[in-house]
Formats: sequence, C-alpha cells, structure tokens
Amino acid sequence: MSTSRFAILAVLLIAAIAGVFALRSARAADDAVPAVGQQAPVFSLPSQEGTPVRLDQYRGKWVVLYFYPKDMTSGCTMEAHKFQEDLPKYQRDNAVILGVSVDSVASHKTFCTKDGLSFKLLSDEQKSTVSKYGSLGNYMGMKIAKRNTFLIDPEGKIAKVWTGVDPSNHSTEVLAALADMEKKNG
Repeated sequence: MSTSRFAILAVLLIAAIAGVFALRSARAADDAVPAVGQQAPVFSLPSQEGTPVRLDQYRGKWVVLYFYPKDMTSGCTMEAHKFQEDLPKYQRDNAVILGVSVDSVASHKTFCTKDGLSFKLLSDEQKSTVSKYGSLGNYMGMKIAKRNTFLIDPEGKIAKVWTGVDPSNHSTEVLAALADMEKKNG
C-alpha cells in the first residue's frame, strides 16, 4: 500500500471516529436532564380529558412534574396512588401534580377512571417533552419515559430533580422537599 493511500485511509478513519463521538455528544446533550435553577422547558400536552395543558398555566404554583414509564403497570400505579393519596397535602402547599408518559390520551383516561386519579396525566406520544426533560428511556426496544421528577417553583424554574425514583416512597420525598423549599422561601 502506498503512503498516500495509507494517509487517506488514516484521515478517513479519524474522521469517522470523530463523527461517532460528535453524534454521541449531541445525543447526550439532547438527553440532558434540566438543572436546578434553570428555567423549566415549556410544553403543551393533552390531558386525560383531551384538553391541552401548558406549564405556564401554573405560574404562581409549585408544579410536581413526574415522568413515568407506562399506565396501569405495578410501579406506575403505586406511584400514582401515592400522589393521589397525598393530593390534599400538595393542594395545601399550593402545588399541582402533572404526570407524563408516552401513553395515549385514551390510555390515560382509562388509567384515571380505573384507579380514581383526579390529577392531570399528560400524553406525550411524540416524546417531545419527555426528551426536553432528559427523560426518554429505552426498555426492550420500546421508547418510554424514565421515572424522573422535577419540582418547578412558582416562577417556572427547576427547584429540585429526582432521577430513577423509587415509586413506593417518592411522594413522601417530594412533599418533604416542598416543605423544605417553603421554609427557605417563606
């Protein structure tokens, strides 16, 4: 092999490797979880009633924005039930709960009816909001939401982030963090 061919192959190999790393970096940036103090990414998603819900509707309130993998599965049902049980405590603390998954509006409606959920479940079938919040996961080839939660302050900024949460005690953790924030700000 001549020196010039070897040089051309080396340059092509280096360019290909650099391209792979550039793609991985871009993908990592897209999957980045918004940081505490950052303005929460805006969204408009349909609820279980089919009506659009926008984050800015809740300015002046605390927002518990929780992402979960799948309607009517054991962990997701447990987490939703805990939030529902604690709903009066959230309301007392001027907070709303918004659950988000990539399930359809119809699936959310069934889940809410079957399990007596009265807070909003938002459908992100396009996976845009899940992606903006760095919460798009892959489970056995299916794109689903990761179990992450964002506490958003009344001005629309991320106040606290939980990733990979335990659904059995998560509502208690969120309430404790909310009480802590209220003390600091109050």
